Amino acid sequence: MIKRRKVPFLTALTLVTAVTAVATVTALGGLVPNASAHEREGRAQNVIYLLGDGMGRTHVTAARERFYGADGELAMESLPAQGYVSTYAVEKLSGQPGTSDFRPNPVTDSASAATAWSSGVKTYNAALGVDAKGNLAPTVMELAKKAGLRTGNVSTAEITDATPAGQMSHALARGCQGPVYSDAACQDLAITGAALPTSDLRVTPIADQIARNGTADVILGGGLSRFDAADEAALVAQGYSVLGSPASQTIANAADLASASGSKVFGLFNRGNLTIEKAKQDNPTSVQAQEPTLPEMTTKAIALLDAKTAAPRGKKSEKAAAGFYLQIEGALIDKRSHANDAAQTLAEIKAFDDAVAVARDFAKKDGNTLVIVTADHECAGFNIIEKGTFTNAEASAPPANTDSGNTANNSVPSRGSNSKDLARSTGIVNGAGAADKKNFGPATFRTPTDPAGVEDGSPDAGLWLSYLSGNHTGADVPVYATGPGSEQLQGTVDNVDLFGIVTRALNLVG
Repeated sequence: MIKRRKVPFLTALTLVTAVTAVATVTALGGLVPNASAHEREGRAQNVIYLLGDGMGRTHVTAARERFYGADGELAMESLPAQGYVSTYAVEKLSGQPGTSDFRPNPVTDSASAATAWSSGVKTYNAALGVDAKGNLAPTVMELAKKAGLRTGNVSTAEITDATPAGQMSHALARGCQGPVYSDAACQDLAITGAALPTSDLRVTPIADQIARNGTADVILGGGLSRFDAADEAALVAQGYSVLGSPASQTIANAADLASASGSKVFGLFNRGNLTIEKAKQDNPTSVQAQEPTLPEMTTKAIALLDAKTAAPRGKKSEKAAAGFYLQIEGALIDKRSHANDAAQTLAEIKAFDDAVAVARDFAKKDGNTLVIVTADHECAGFNIIEKGTFTNAEASAPPANTDSGNTANNSVPSRGSNSKDLARSTGIVNGAGAADKKNFGPATFRTPTDPAGVEDGSPDAGLWLSYLSGNHTGADVPVYATGPGSEQLQGTVDNVDLFGIVTRALNLVG
């Protein structure tokens, strides 16, 4: 049954108070929002957390080679601290790592991953801001807001989607977004045993929570269709400058963003996800091309949150002294990887990396900002294959182990004797074979060092890319960082460790 919403008005303070009261997160310690300067030594004043959704290590390598060449460097790769993040989730009703009822799930989705770094707990796929047994867990952004920091949330997806929602809401099921909802979208009887009342935060549509709890001061992204006139009224009542209009479903554009001002800004630039960069580049006069880019939203969000930019020279406002916490998501890397569209995936990585450059340059100038760049999971098994070869999906049979009969095992291993099945591949998917729906061939792209005249889709192009799957994988993802506390990200950490690193950097925990 589809229902309209009936929700209480939730302020950020009352939400965090309620969440903290029932949370099972022992790692939080004591909140210390009024720490002295001495206590803050070694801490960061600001944290900018950038998330390339679905971005694995090969995504980074492929984008580097595509845009800067094999000996080039992306902005994220210029950050001094570098490592990897493990990303596994847990099954429903599982305990946390180290407990007797701990049951891991090797492959996470975006919701459970977002909960891991936002709330510091492992949870089941589709859960937001709750642990695997359904207990509420406070988020970094809620804690930052309570401690007096400015907060921001930027995404190229719907702002109610898993990654941004993971900082601003608590839901048993990520599909409970709004503006209308169903029991199937919001309830999870495996967790609760019975349907919860619609006043329960965990089955309150995510859009309702975002519009009413004031967790983020600056909200930029897509998903206007998730909000309605009641949401707009709630936002205005809290002092937000609303770009466009949820009530009339009028989307905002880049010009609206450029002229936006004030301490609270809510701007959504598409009724759904924002438009992929390649489509905007190919259609520069379209309405969609008037959407702001991720680097533009990042630049504006920092300007709105960093009160020092508005303070007179030589003076610091109280808000400037408090600092800010900003999350930025390049969401469409994942969505185009699911679709196995390498060209659009690469363009989204480039836009995300340009946003990283904005954050990096701000941090370098500011001197007291921790920048973290990572991913929630890898998507689709993105791979770089040898020029002129083909994928196993194109082959008539798996590659043979020609060395298997050698008991001494001292011969030169062979690549195998598999051959291409022409019925399954007619060539490069972005070249001559693009029209064949059964084609599993690789996509090829020109690199900066290719000879003049070589184009994307040509067998002469230097970069050959393929996909293993249309779904997530369990691979570790890269992490890059700079600023106070960034040395903790050298080597390998788990995604729940990111919660502790960020909350300690911002002095949100004892």
